[in-house]
Amino acid sequence: MAITGAAPAPRSSFLSSCATLIATGLGSGYAPWAPGTAGSAVGLVLFWPLAGLAPVAQLTAIAIVSLIGIAAATNVARRLGRHDPGIVVVDEIAGMWVTLALLPLTPLTATAGFLAFRVMDILKPYPARDLERLPDGWGIVADDLAAGVYANLLVRVLLIVLGRG
Repeated sequence: MAITGAAPAPRSSFLSSCATLIATGLGSGYAPWAPGTAGSAVGLVLFWPLAGLAPVAQLTAIAIVSLIGIAAATNVARRLGRHDPGIVVVDEIAGMWVTLALLPLTPLTATAGFLAFRVMDILKPYPARDLERLPDGWGIVADDLAAGVYANLLVRVLLIVLGRG
């Protein structure tokens, strides 16, 4: 029996549920500590199948994930009423993909890339920090893409220094 005058319980739409699943990196954003690190680890694992693809395919996958991530991050951020909610880690996934793009995926590059990305994501050297000011999901994702570029360059330098590049 329905209570008259009571508002119906809010229902999550299918699109909102998909956005949440994507934005939280398959739920890794709910990690009780260091959700960004958990999202980065998911990004590393999800990149593995892309590693052997042609450069254009890797870059296309990064662009697609970034655009879908921007939309999902926007949806979740707006629903939560926060600019960059901690549970949103799709930006770390996209940033990890940029970090590893066009590199040989070996245990060395995976480890160095993961560590370099986490450092660059935390430090956010110029202009990465400024990109956070972009509206909605653009600001959530763009700074991590920039951090990924810096991390990719660091891994390339490491490989040259070690004579593997």
